Amino acid sequence: MTNPEAQQQAQQSVSEAEPQAESQDRSEEARSAEEAQATERLERAVRAAEQALIEFEIAVETFRVEVENFSRLHHQRLGPMYSRLDELDALIAEAVAQRTGDPEDLRRAREARGLVQPMPGVEELFHGWLDSEGLSPEATAMLTEKPVQPPPRVRPSEEARRIYRELARKAHPDLAEEEAERERRGAFIVRVNAAYAAGDVETLRALAEEWAAGPPPPERRASRSEELYARLEWLAERKEMLAAVAAELESSAIGAMIKMAPEDPDGLLDEIAEQLLTQVSEKEARLAELAR
Repeated sequence: MTNPEAQQQAQQSVSEAEPQAESQDRSEEARSAEEAQATERLERAVRAAEQALIEFEIAVETFRVEVENFSRLHHQRLGPMYSRLDELDALIAEAVAQRTGDPEDLRRAREARGLVQPMPGVEELFHGWLDSEGLSPEATAMLTEKPVQPPPRVRPSEEARRIYRELARKAHPDLAEEEAERERRGAFIVRVNAAYAAGDVETLRALAEEWAAGPPPPERRASRSEELYARLEWLAERKEMLAAVAAELESSAIGAMIKMAPEDPDGLLDEIAEQLLTQVSEKEARLAELAR
């Protein structure tokens, strides 16, 4: 037979344990809810940091292309003027040294002449112009004294910029979690960057269609808190590296010029050209005086 007293004690123990179990269940649910909220906050922070990084990368790449293109135009339009100024400085210094015979003037003349870019030799002049079919059109034009076609102006249009930004935001490798997807996106963005740098709107449109028809980006999988923290740290390091690149571009001579006239860099080139022409005229007048 069952001992009534023992049975009563067992029932009392069960009654006392039930509230404790319920309390533990509620505590575990609360902890799970808190962890889920913390993970959700981390995910939001990671997504915000990813988008901010992509926008920053777009800005840096856009400015890099502008610096590269403006540098090309600057060299094309103003390079001959700078060369002429160097030549005039050398001629003036040599004329002064010839008049005075002073050792210091002779030293200045040698230094000025050393700054003048030497005329390239025949091999250098034709380097890259010879192919299996003979001279290139540019070389032929120069040899026949016909006008040489200047290098094409490469400045991405507004349409090219719009498509580039859209593609960068959609296909950027930093949005991928899997390595294979990151590599696929990276290869695609390389093609996008090349088309944008060349100002090739048609290729950019074709790339936009290709991306739209391709596999959709993978679904974002649930991430552990440790992975999210590591992701935030990587994004911060990447942004720091890009900030250094941007600072280097902005501190360059060409970057500083673009910052002076971001809306009208061609107008800035015209202004500099006028100043250089004035300097050329002044130096030519000075040389003419020395030649008398």
